[in-house]
Amino acid sequence: MTQPKGTLTRNTTAARINHWITGGCFILLLFSGLAMFHPMLFFLAELFGGGQWTRAIHPWIGTVLMLSYAGLIVQFWRDNLLNRDDINWMKAIDSVLANKEEGVPEVARFNAGQKFVFWSMAFLVPVMFITGLVIWDVYFSAYTTIEQQRIAVLIHSLAAIAAIIVWIIHVYAAIWVRGSMRAMTQGYVTPGWAWRHHRKWLRRLAATGSTGPRPRADRGPAPR
Repeated sequence: MTQPKGTLTRNTTAARINHWITGGCFILLLFSGLAMFHPMLFFLAELFGGGQWTRAIHPWIGTVLMLSYAGLIVQFWRDNLLNRDDINWMKAIDSVLANKEEGVPEVARFNAGQKFVFWSMAFLVPVMFITGLVIWDVYFSAYTTIEQQRIAVLIHSLAAIAAIIVWIIHVYAAIWVRGSMRAMTQGYVTPGWAWRHHRKWLRRLAATGSTGPRPRADRGPAPR
């Protein structure tokens, strides 16, 4: 699909593919993990061909998730480094939640909420992966004790619950902020979207001569 003229590239094709592989793996792990978490949710195992297949495929999907999220870290860690803008943005969180961002401090490519999701998953995904290896009986049971496996199961479950909460926040925010889903499905945003939500990022694009009109103080916000 050709990017409309006058829009800004928010995410490259490679980044979007990487993101959706990560998201797809997470959803598969969510269903398969819940199927093994509690008997009331065992019916979800039918999505994978039964209990044995669910138990067999779950750790492999987790391995793909780990590799895929590592790809996101390589691509986006610089833009997710914390700075003073994040503190100022958090102080204005009430206005953000009320969708009144005109008085909110300007932010660059990602705001504090997006960085929270990024770094939370950067911590939780490896924790789930490492604890998952400890309880992967087929390959690693000979190297661990029952006590170690029990502790790993507990940590794995708690990390998974935390990851699910972070994922819900991420999905809700992506849907709630109009135009965000298009950035990850089609890769572009309008200058108006960038002006409203990531004004410092837009200014940087303009300063480097990247695609997109350069806003002027006397012009006011670009049209949405």
